[in-house]
Amino acid sequence: QVQLVESGGGLVQAGGSLRLSCAASGRTSSPYAMGWFRQAPGKEREFVAAISWSGDTIAYKDSVKGRFTISRVNANNTVYLQMNSLKPEDTAVYFCAADGPRFGLGPRVPSEYDYWGQGTQVTVSS
Repeated sequence: QVQLVESGGGLVQAGGSLRLSCAASGRTSSPYAMGWFRQAPGKEREFVAAISWSGDTIAYKDSVKGRFTISRVNANNTVYLQMNSLKPEDTAVYFCAADGPRFGLGPRVPSEYDYWGQGTQVTVSS
C-alpha cells in the first residue's frame, strides 16, 4: 500500500504561480510512476502530467505545456507540480496518483492508477 498526501493548493490570481507537493508513504521502496490529475466541478477527472520513476520521461496535457513542470525527488518520496502563468480554467481539485510497480511513464487514464491522494483545491481568479 502507498499513501499519498497533496499540499500546496490555494487561491491565486490569474498569471500567478503555485507549487503542489505530493508526499508518499508506505510501500515506497518499489518503483512507481506518478501522475497529476485534476477535476473541475461537473467535469471528469483529467490527466495533467506524468513522470517516470527515474524522472527522465515526462508527459503533459497540451494545455499546460510550457506552464507546468512535474518533478520528483525519490529520496524524499515527493513529487511536485510547479504551475506558472495560471489561468482561471486551471481551477480544479488536483490529485496525485501512483501506478506501479512501474519504471516507465504511467498512463494518462485515471482508472489505471493504483493509489490516489485526497486532492488539493486550486482556484485561479480572473
